[in-house]
Amino acid sequence: MSLSIDDVRRIAHLARIEITDTQAQATLAQLNDIFAMIEKMQRVPTDGVEPMSHPLGGSQRLRDDVVTEHDERETLMRNAPEQQDGLFLVPKVIE
Repeated sequence: MSLSIDDVRRIAHLARIEITDTQAQATLAQLNDIFAMIEKMQRVPTDGVEPMSHPLGGSQRLRDDVVTEHDERETLMRNAPEQQDGLFLVPKVIE
């Protein structure tokens, strides 16, 4: 698949991009190179190849999920001017 200069101008118009003839020619060449590379990639036989989430097949090492802080709600709630059911009560700021 290759584009024409009219296709590039139409795409630029749809994207609301002002483009000169020189820019349109350069963009046309770049887009046609990209489409040629995509066509090459599509010709590569991939039958029987499982999709991968990572090109090297790696996995992320995760640390154990261990609690490192203790519940200090009672201590922290002592500083609250007003509280209810372990929650801070604040004045209404939006009417």
